[in-house]
Amino acid sequence: MSTTAVTTGTDTGTDTRILVTGLGVVAPTGLTVEDHWQAVLAGKSGLGRITAFDPSGYPVTVAGEVSGFEARGQVPGRLVPQTDRWTHLALAATEAALADAEVDPAALNEYEMAVVTASSSGGTAFGQNEMENLYRQGPSWVGAYQSIAWFYAATTGQISIRHGMRGPCGVVCAEQAGGLDAIAQARRLLRTGSRLVVTGGTDSSLCPYGVVAQIADGQLSTREDPARAYTPFAADAAGHVPGEGGAILITERADAARERGRSRAWGVIEGWAAGFDPYDNVSAAAGDGRPPVLAGVIRRALADAGLTPADLDAVFADGSGTPAQDAAEARALAEVFGPNGVPVTAPKSLVGRLYGGGAPLDVATALLALRDNVVPHTAGTGRPNPDYALDLVVDRPRELPLRHVLVVARGHGGFASALVVGAA
Repeated sequence: MSTTAVTTGTDTGTDTRILVTGLGVVAPTGLTVEDHWQAVLAGKSGLGRITAFDPSGYPVTVAGEVSGFEARGQVPGRLVPQTDRWTHLALAATEAALADAEVDPAALNEYEMAVVTASSSGGTAFGQNEMENLYRQGPSWVGAYQSIAWFYAATTGQISIRHGMRGPCGVVCAEQAGGLDAIAQARRLLRTGSRLVVTGGTDSSLCPYGVVAQIADGQLSTREDPARAYTPFAADAAGHVPGEGGAILITERADAARERGRSRAWGVIEGWAAGFDPYDNVSAAAGDGRPPVLAGVIRRALADAGLTPADLDAVFADGSGTPAQDAAEARALAEVFGPNGVPVTAPKSLVGRLYGGGAPLDVATALLALRDNVVPHTAGTGRPNPDYALDLVVDRPRELPLRHVLVVARGHGGFASALVVGAA
């Protein structure tokens, strides 16, 4: 792995940049950072027919599953039956991220380490199992761990307990946008006294209860061909597919990382902004005169980073895959950057929408892109909708110098976030 050296930002030796010093990935495209990246560059999809349960009889049959992941051996044995798969994935990714950052939590002040993760559905499969016990067997068959395993903050709590991190901890629940909001909260904590924050997120809602809960909004693809099920910004886009997994990031101030002997980083968290559109940007796509909320969010994220639209080298789009949502996002990007003004990609077409884990995985992928100076392509979208006026990267990755990259995420109901990451 090649990452960038941490350098001093001022003459006094103080460097308060917020760095990503460690990455851990557990995704349909791979169980390690490099496996995921090679799959992304090759356009190797992690989508397939659902195997977690028999999808026959359901309108949605394709999803992005994390294949080959076994909790036993990667998660403490006692936690396997006490927590949901979504937490198992995060615990494994956290171990990988800490190792990547060369962090020994026991060597740091426990009150100066924090955990902030994103979650969208919580422990869905665990909860379904306990509900089945309740209705089939009775109340006495419901396990005591139901009270905590389903809860959105369970992953944050388990990471905190396992690694002795007793600083300010929390969870953000804003669906896909929450993954960026969690990273932004990590940045706030690092600016107000924390030395290290574990952030990012995972999700796993691939069980009958979890999938049925998503079907009602009408945005899931019902196509049975994995290669055509999720095609963001395509002329024939038909929705998105659900997925599981995500990424965990270790964030630190540059001076604190150097103090503990860490000399390299993946990149810098440069700017962030968020907003909310009660119309979920759909009516804006129809040109009803309202300015896209997302455009304002992007502008404020750039301003927070001290950048202009001309400084951005690529955009990792939200890429909902539904025509109205794609049109709204395309309109916002064109308003900020101009028609075809910046390369745009949505590599999540290889994994599906991972909800709380989706944006952190996009950030990890963006950091890899910055490292290698290459924008991955939007696999599966062979014919972009010409009405969108996007410079969508398709067919193959595009090599070009990268300094600053924008990651966009939107959550169901109207959440919108944008994060700027830069080369270290």
